[in-house]
Amino acid sequence: MSFLEFSSAVRHSLPSHENFARRAETAIKIPAYLEDTYWWAYVRPTAVRFLDRPWLINLYLFGKYRTLRDEVLREFGPAIPGRTLQISCCYGELTPRLIQRVRRGGGTLDVIDVLPVQLVNLGRKLQQGISATLHQMDAAALDFPDASFDQVLLFFLLHEEPQEYREKTIREALRVLKPGGKIVIADYGAPSAWHPLRYLLLPLLGLIEPTAREMWSRELAAILPNEMHGRTWRKVSYLGGLYQMLVSTA
Repeated sequence: MSFLEFSSAVRHSLPSHENFARRAETAIKIPAYLEDTYWWAYVRPTAVRFLDRPWLINLYLFGKYRTLRDEVLREFGPAIPGRTLQISCCYGELTPRLIQRVRRGGGTLDVIDVLPVQLVNLGRKLQQGISATLHQMDAAALDFPDASFDQVLLFFLLHEEPQEYREKTIREALRVLKPGGKIVIADYGAPSAWHPLRYLLLPLLGLIEPTAREMWSRELAAILPNEMHGRTWRKVSYLGGLYQMLVSTA
């Protein structure tokens, strides 16, 4: 696979075994909400290095990161054929483990993220000789043809996006998914009325993750009614509804 340089500043820090591609020659605009709201979590290199630790991720997901990671992998199966798209890099060990299953199935994996620092960070976690094609690309404007992928994964992305970006992201994810292909969404859900975290912790989390608030109060099908309409969704809830996995094949 060819190695396409998308930024001279990033180029020198990329692992040599990775294939990075960028969308066209023009600069890709970073959405303002990332710098305004999530600079502390995803934008600053120091924050990325600090936060991308499996034990820490498991801690701030209240002990459920490994469960959610393994449930997503189980949903895709032990060997994944065809083309798989992961929309946005995610902290933790999910992507390296996903790549192993893709290789076992003779498939390919493309990962997109709009932040170069996230692509570089993911590249560091991939073992020599185990590669994916990493693209600097906006989830709300994918530069892939219609019906390009057999599987699409969104892992804890939608709660980080303002509503307009959520709508565009889901529309793009479904656009590039082949008919009959599988889309898997893992994210926050609306916890039960009796859930203690709804009253004790979610107000605090809402201060640092304001775009997640709507995810805690309504079902995703109600948040994105037009985008999710017309498909059958299978839902599994975790930790009293605080987390969810949604799967659709049609």
